[in-house]
Amino acid sequence: MNAIPPLEAQDRPARLTVGVVGAGRVGPALAAALQLAGHRPVAVSGVSDASVRRAAQLLPDVPLVPPAEVLARADLVLLTVPDDALAGLVSGLAETGAVRPGQLLVHTSGRYGTAVLDPATRAGALPLALHPAMTFTGTSVDVQRLAGCSFGVTSPDELRMAAEALVIEMGGEPEWIAESARPLYHAALAIGANHLVTLVAQAMELLHDAGVQAPDRMLGPLLGAALDNALRSGDAALTGPVARGDAGTVAAHLAELRRHAPQSVAGYRAMARTTADRALAHGLLKPELAEDLLDVLADSGDGPGTTPGGAPEAPGHGPDAPGHGPEGGDR
Repeated sequence: MNAIPPLEAQDRPARLTVGVVGAGRVGPALAAALQLAGHRPVAVSGVSDASVRRAAQLLPDVPLVPPAEVLARADLVLLTVPDDALAGLVSGLAETGAVRPGQLLVHTSGRYGTAVLDPATRAGALPLALHPAMTFTGTSVDVQRLAGCSFGVTSPDELRMAAEALVIEMGGEPEWIAESARPLYHAALAIGANHLVTLVAQAMELLHDAGVQAPDRMLGPLLGAALDNALRSGDAALTGPVARGDAGTVAAHLAELRRHAPQSVAGYRAMARTTADRALAHGLLKPELAEDLLDVLADSGDGPGTTPGGAPEAPGHGPDAPGHGPEGGDR
């Protein structure tokens, strides 16, 4: 097979053949977006039934082949596998000689920059890290949502033009992230997006338990306004009993959660402590009110019971249950 000689970014052909290794939620959507820009998907790999269905829906008539064959057919290869599988995949492809010189190799992991692609780079690949800062459903709606989506981009200097062009062609906006800053960048997105889903789902469950028939309709306007205010004003948008220093209300919340949803207590306390710290630092929480509030939040009891008067249990009834939930799922 003829090798493609290395090319400068500005000299690369306007239209590329595109392959996808890992037909999770992200890869087929990005390939479909590149197809709309005039590039040509030629191969995709996937193992699970869900991957096969996604590929058939978003990339109809594109053959499903093994990963090495994807690299053999494509000028641009999207490596869209879970973070923990990426390094092993790259090493394996490089060791088996599947990587071709001059081939654009793009991963979509938020955690990594281009260093994870080093084994392929040594084999002549052109490495790019293009992480779309968006949640994906694995359906055609994802292609539409890419319009205006920010991409966390890391690339060698000589490939910046190529990286920028690809992101713009997919409808996105490039945001340059230094290699060393990728883990922090990814942690920030996980806090903002992944944890938001957990918080919203938990709030909906509690509202349902409180008798609200349509928790989604109740939360929609409230959360929409809160998100808009937060994006516009940051910590100045804080409202509610913690920012006001209303220790009695927070104590009542904790008592009810211990009684009805003890699994929610640790999360509530952790977020309330963080909110209190930020409100205090930004002058929203009065120092004279903060002491009582922090005393309430320092209560380590997280059992389902309360004292007869409905107040929180006394401190010393066991440590908070640690939260545990690493990011995962198809990429």
